[in-house]
Amino acid sequence: MSKPKQPRRIAETEAQAVLSNVRVSPRKLNLVAGLIRNRPAADAVATLTFSKRRIAQQVKKVLESAIANAENNHQLDVDRLVVSRAEVGRSMVMKRFHARGRGRASRIEKWFSHLKIVVAERAQEQAASTEQGAA
Repeated sequence: MSKPKQPRRIAETEAQAVLSNVRVSPRKLNLVAGLIRNRPAADAVATLTFSKRRIAQQVKKVLESAIANAENNHQLDVDRLVVSRAEVGRSMVMKRFHARGRGRASRIEKWFSHLKIVVAERAQEQAASTEQGAA
């Protein structure tokens, strides 16, 4: 006998991908996540492709995974996908020490983060209105 199946925590028109324990501080990761929030998925991928930040390539992989999940697992239209949420959370913190003068030590904290990207399929009339606004 197994546990009953859990209901989906996100809507039927959404798909997500999660990256756990990535070695970057949440503050820095949130700057990159802010670049793609509420943008069409294709624009978000292009933005991350040409970003100079080191972590942008890993964020791009997670976004592409969310897009693939939407297409393959939930049969959503890729052309109408929008990054509805890009959530950044704290993970563990490695504590290290740095030797200082006169026998003292100072603490170094190496932060880790979690990232969750949720893409949603927007309605047809919304897709048309945003494309007209961009043109």
